[in-house]
Parts: sequence; structure tokens; C-alpha cells
Amino acid sequence: MATAYRTCPLCEAACGLELTVGDGRILAARGDREHVFSHGFVCPKGATFGALSGDPDRLRRPMIRHGGEHREASWDDAFQAVAHGLSQTVAGYGRSALAVYLGNPNAHTMAGGLYVTPLLKAAGTPNVFSASTVDQMPKHVSCGYLFGNPLTIPVPDLDRTDFLLILGANPWESNGSLATAADFPGRLKAIQARGGRFVVVDPRRTRTAEHADEHLFIRPGADAFLLFAMVHTLFAEGLVDLGHLAAHVTGLDQVRELAADFTPELAAGACDIPAERIRGLAREVATAGSAAVYGRIGTCTVEFGTLTSWLIDVLNVLTGNLDRPGGVMFPLAAHLRPHDRPGGKGFRTGRWHSRARGLPEVKGELPVATLADEIETPGPGQVRAFVTVAGNPVLSTPNSARLDRALAGLDFMVSVDPYLNETTRHADVVLPPMESARKGHYDFSFLGFAVRNFASYSPPVLPPDPGGMDECDVLARLTLILAGQDHTDPGVLHETLLARALAKSGGTVGRDEVTGDGPAERLLDVALRAGAYDLTLARLIENPHGVDLGPLQPRVPEVLRTPSGTIELVVPAIAAEAGRLLAATGRSRDDLVLIGRRHLRSNNSWMHNVPALVKGRDRCTLQMHPADADRFALADGDDAEVTSRAGSLTARVEVTDRVMPGVVSLPHGWGHGVPGARMTVAAEHPGVNANLLTDEMSVDPLSGNTVLNGVSVKIAKLR
Repeated sequence: MATAYRTCPLCEAACGLELTVGDGRILAARGDREHVFSHGFVCPKGATFGALSGDPDRLRRPMIRHGGEHREASWDDAFQAVAHGLSQTVAGYGRSALAVYLGNPNAHTMAGGLYVTPLLKAAGTPNVFSASTVDQMPKHVSCGYLFGNPLTIPVPDLDRTDFLLILGANPWESNGSLATAADFPGRLKAIQARGGRFVVVDPRRTRTAEHADEHLFIRPGADAFLLFAMVHTLFAEGLVDLGHLAAHVTGLDQVRELAADFTPELAAGACDIPAERIRGLAREVATAGSAAVYGRIGTCTVEFGTLTSWLIDVLNVLTGNLDRPGGVMFPLAAHLRPHDRPGGKGFRTGRWHSRARGLPEVKGELPVATLADEIETPGPGQVRAFVTVAGNPVLSTPNSARLDRALAGLDFMVSVDPYLNETTRHADVVLPPMESARKGHYDFSFLGFAVRNFASYSPPVLPPDPGGMDECDVLARLTLILAGQDHTDPGVLHETLLARALAKSGGTVGRDEVTGDGPAERLLDVALRAGAYDLTLARLIENPHGVDLGPLQPRVPEVLRTPSGTIELVVPAIAAEAGRLLAATGRSRDDLVLIGRRHLRSNNSWMHNVPALVKGRDRCTLQMHPADADRFALADGDDAEVTSRAGSLTARVEVTDRVMPGVVSLPHGWGHGVPGARMTVAAEHPGVNANLLTDEMSVDPLSGNTVLNGVSVKIAKLR
């Protein structure tokens, strides 16, 4: 037996693992006590790293569908089938007949961070979709408008803040999102231990809310009213203080004008939080020694998601808590460099629009809510071939029953995925990458959102599978096929990307300096050598517990890429959306609305095939307040029929005061056991698919993000 160390690749927290390895497999996993960021913390998912790596249902060889059944094939035969299927579509219908979907596991691998962009360029299609438009796109759009770059997202400086306001986030169970923070619960406890406070605003009393100093129930989707009323209060009570940001902010008077009508009394009627408590929250954020406002998926997956995300950072700006210790700050990952000066082209959307519904492009992609439209709608540009790289949109996207039917009608589909799941069962070819234990790991995505700057690289823990294929090679071959170069050695693309990286370094890195056993490692070494801290891959390998790069540092104005080089508080699209919110004040309320929820032992749809993570009582229940259970004559354990505009399902009722009256909650990511999928454990714990109820026609207009929270539903007792 041997001990190995690596970063857990299963969520955004980037925790260090200590692995016991023997007999060619991972025997045990626990937290790495010496890790510079996680200090021994590990959640139940990380503890099952070995079980996931050794899952007998995991695909290790390509699969080709023959007569409706998937059979194992050679790599050459699989890529030949891919080349034939894609070339036929492109030759017959053009590039716009092709669509690509990227799931969020792409962000958890080095190959996903390095090879997806070349793949999309080779595909040459406007029909790019991803999990971002069921998750976080509003935050990208709001930060793009404010700071000029949709990836410039400030994170709460958890280790130094005195007051933290959390909206629509449950880091006690999700481990944080767009805020990489190993042991988020421990960091929240530390705020309280040093005399600070954290307050949670959520329609459900989550585990995070249980530990908070205060929990405020809020009507789903009404966060923008609350936040605008807090902004109103800051101006009305003379609490606006930009501090060190004063010379770097434009649009302050416009914010004042937009907030003028959003009084706490008006907001109270919309969000169910008393007006005086709204004023109190504004005062706490403004007067704390340091404060941070943090919102996540519950603030993004709503009708006014972009406006809500914008308001969160407007509050941080107006109270001088942006870019200051203890507020919200901009991390600087080791593979990136700071800019020489502020200013840039800024951010815009709508460079093209979807064919069927005319929805605007955002950040190079279209809303996944319109994917089924593009497949089903006849005419020039109709999607006939589909490429998925990770992800499971049949479970994770709105009105998923419709998408499921649409995928069955495609001419050709190829999936890069380690499982035959609810989505990939439709694929003509499935290309499985080697499991993560057999490849190196560095968090290109999540280190850019870390609440403390650090860097860590994990070498492979297990030897390569002689019959498997590295993910870089899989994506490189697929990229070359899409570029019409299907007989080209993938090494050619590896060298091309390396040459580009060296050129991008501006001559600071020479080819003879570069080290690394694989193509991803060599690209990483270039990025580290040219990056902000002058690190190398070799140094990270010498430090298996990571390299601490210190607390976050102020980065304004250097980080700003807006045309003016300032934080541009208001753009026309935001001003118009504020007017639409005000006009929504008088809307009649839906009688009952649906929200989602997370569990610590679950990660969207892809962690349900590990026995240790699904054991115990059924977690896929319909949570309902006792008052609502009484009026619908439902008791704990009853089966209820839940219906929305999009569809219906039957769920087991769990009566609890964890949800507020008028709200019901179902977890997402379930609905397993469909014919053609091969996930044995998941099929034994199928649950129900909440996205049978979510509506693909309901999106946040600025980002295209689907409305997954606050969905109007009707409930009836199943007889």
C-alpha cells in the first residue's frame, strides 16, 4: 500500500485528499490534514472518491449503438463512426445543423479547461449550449456589465469578514459555488467565533440557515425587491460610502434614480420580509467593520436573475465593501496574470440569436431552454447532430421530457462521457475518458474563485489504463474530426496548443524550459511560468499539499475591463430590467410555487451511482409546509401529483416547516432508471425528475437562464 495526495475533483471546494492506494485501486480516501487550503476537511462525496473511480458501471471502452443497443467497440471503430456521422450532417446541412452541449463536469478536469475551446472553434456552429444557463449565467452577465469581463466575479473574503449576508445559497450542503471555499461551514463558524454574524435569506430553512445567526424566509424570486429596497435605504439614510472605490465608479446617480421607487414598504409586500427588517439589513451591511453580500443559485435561477446578481454587487460597491479585505474580492489564480492597466472592450450580448425563438447569445452560447426548439423546428439550420461533453441535460434542463423526445429524433449523436446515463443512452457513439485517478489534476476554473489564493497540482494516482484513452486525446481527436482532419495524429493539436501558449506568454517562457508528462501538464507549466507568481509545474509537484499564495489582495482598477476603465454601475439593459421589475409589483401571486434543493451527498445527477451516497432514507421527497398539507388533505408519506404548465409527476410528500407556506421543494438531479441507461445503483434509487415540471419557455431575459425556482404548480392527492 502507498499514500498519495490529490485535489478532490468532485465539486468546487478544491479540498485536498489523502488516498490509500494498493492492488491497483484506491482503498480509502480522507481529508489531507496538511493541505494548505482545506486543512483536512472532506465531505461525504470526497470520501467516496475510490468507489467512484472503481464504479463497475463506469465505461472504460467506447460504445457504439447497433439496433438500439450499445456495444463495446475499439477506439478506431468509434472515431470512424463519429467521423462518418458528423461529416454526413455537415456535408448535407451545414455547420448550423450541429449543436454542442457542455456539462459542468468539464470544469473539473484539466482537459475540459484546455481543450473545449478548440473543440467549439472546430465545430463552427452557433448552437452551443451548456449547464451555465441552468445555473450561473446571470452572475456572468451582471459582472460582465459591471467589470467588463463575465469571468471577473468577486468572492466573499470569508476569513476576514465581520458580517456575511447569504441569499439563495446553501454552502453547508453544496460546499459553495462561484466561491471556492474548502470547509465553508468551518469558515462560517469562524466568523461567529470572532464575534461576527452571518444571515441567511432563503425560502427554505436549509442546514446553512440552521447555523446562521438569523434566517429570513423570502418569497421565491423576490430577492431583487429586497435588494433594491436595501439600496433605497442606503441612499435615503445617507449610508452610501464608496470609500477607496470613489474614483473608480461611474453611474452612482443612475442607481439612486432606479432605486427611488423601491421603498422597503413596497418590497415587503413582494418578498414577505418586514420593511423595518429590510432597513435593518441595509444598516448592518453599511455599518459593519467589513461586510460581504453573497448570492448563488437561488438568486440566479429566477425571472430577474441578472438584476438580482447585479444588485448583490451594487450593495457591495455602495458600502465600500468591494475589493477590500473582509468584503468581496477578486482572486488571482496562479495560471493567470494581472493586467497592465484598466480598460478594455467591455461586455455585450446578442452577437447572434437562436433560430426558433430569437433568444440572444450570451458569452458565446445560447440558452439551453431553447435546445429542444432547435432540434424540433424544421427548416434551414435545424439541429440534426449533437455532441455532448459531460453533463446530463435530460435530467438537468427544463421540460426535460420534451428534450428527451427531441434527442431520440436526431440523425446522429456523440457523447464524451464515462456513463450510459439518461442522456448518453441516445448517443450513437459514447467516448469515455479515463477516470480522474489516472490523470493529473489542476483547477483551471475554481482557483479563479478561491477565497484565498493557492495553487495545487495532483499527479495521476493510478497508472494509465492500457486500453483506455486520456481525455486530452479524446477531445483532440474529436476536435480534428470536426475540423475535417480526422486522420491527423492528435499530437499535432497538442503541439499547436503548446505553441500558442508559448506565444501568448510574450516570450517569457521558452520551449526548452517546459516540463510535463502529458499535453495538459505542459500547457499548465507554461501558464504557471508566465503567471502572477512565477511558479512551475515542478514546484507544485514538489508540494503535494499545495502552495499557499496568501490572502486576497485589492485589484481595482487593474481588474476592470470596461471601456471606461471604471466600475460601470448602470447600462441600458439593467435600467430597462429595473423598470420591468417595478412593473411586476402589482402581479397576482401564484398559489403554490416549486423550488429545488441540494443535499451534501448529492452533486446534480452524477453522484447517484455510488452506494454510500444514496443509502439511507429517501431524499427525493416533496417538502411541504404543514399549513399547505392541511389545505390539500395530505399527510407525511402520501403520494401527491404535482402539475405545471410543462408536465406532471408523482412525488412522496414530506411535511415540514423547513419550507415557508406556499412553497414546495423537490431536489434536482433525480429521475433515474429509464430504459437504455446503465447505472445500476441509481436505478435502484430512481427518485423523480423535478425538471419534468420546469418550463423551458420561462427565462431571465438578460442571461437566458432558465427559471427553476418559483415555478407555479398545482398539487393533488393521488388516489
